[in-house]
Amino acid sequence: MHIIDVFGGEKLPVSFEIFPPKGDLPVEEAREVIGGLAPLSPSFVSVTYSAGGSGNSSRTIDVAKMAQDEYGLNMMAHLTCMNADCAGIDSVLASMKAAGIENVLALRGDYIDGEEPVGRFNHASDLAAYIHDRKPDLKVFGACYPEGHYSAASLDEDIGNLKIKVDAGVTHLISQLFYDNDDFYRFLDKAHAAGI
Repeated sequence: MHIIDVFGGEKLPVSFEIFPPKGDLPVEEAREVIGGLAPLSPSFVSVTYSAGGSGNSSRTIDVAKMAQDEYGLNMMAHLTCMNADCAGIDSVLASMKAAGIENVLALRGDYIDGEEPVGRFNHASDLAAYIHDRKPDLKVFGACYPEGHYSAASLDEDIGNLKIKVDAGVTHLISQLFYDNDDFYRFLDKAHAAGI
């Protein structure tokens, strides 16, 4: 099920984010967590993709598929691009399709100490456009930053970059954590003014 179907109804969407097991831990380690979340009937659950180079990216799709198939949860798989080339992204997208994953959160990803970015995908907008062109059946989500992205010189610059991401094919945005509602309302006003 496309996650966008949960928005706009009477029920406020509630989601969870989980991390795949790290290192040598089996994917089944995630089953207990997923089993505990399923009775809460979340609108969707997202699965991270090798945060900070933790090496668990290959398990993202396995965990999402298990939760979707065994527990009937709406799943979103994260996908980072900074250290990926086209062949790597194509392989992950093919695996998502084979697993029946219909929702992807397109992210730039973290810098990894000692690794140089590949250079094809410098921003999440590059990844969003790539997915949108090759897999138009996938729903592409993006991240937004109500307090401004740490690498942007200003919130206005960040909103401009967000507009590029939306124009590249991102249909819905998930905000990063914020502590002050005024920051979020200011962000919404600026986003609407920018045509987002």
